[in-house]
Amino acid sequence: MSFDLLSVLNVLTLIGAMCAAVVAVMANRMLDSIVGIAAAGSFIAVAFLFLQAPDVAIAEAAVGAVLGTVLYIIALRKIIGKEEERK
Repeated sequence: MSFDLLSVLNVLTLIGAMCAAVVAVMANRMLDSIVGIAAAGSFIAVAFLFLQAPDVAIAEAAVGAVLGTVLYIIALRKIIGKEEERK
């Protein structure tokens, strides 16, 4: 079996995405989970680049890594603010 560099990078990217997903699920703090989700989205965007789908990679990077992360952080801040008002 011969592996070229692109195959090795593709496997490493998918391993990184799986590790980031495990971090997102197993994290104790919500912010750590959000960072894990953003990292997984970034790895998946890179995987799409390796698969020669740049349009899908741009969409995944914009939505999965950036927009989703920003929305999760905004929601988290609002939840924390409402919890502090109740105290």
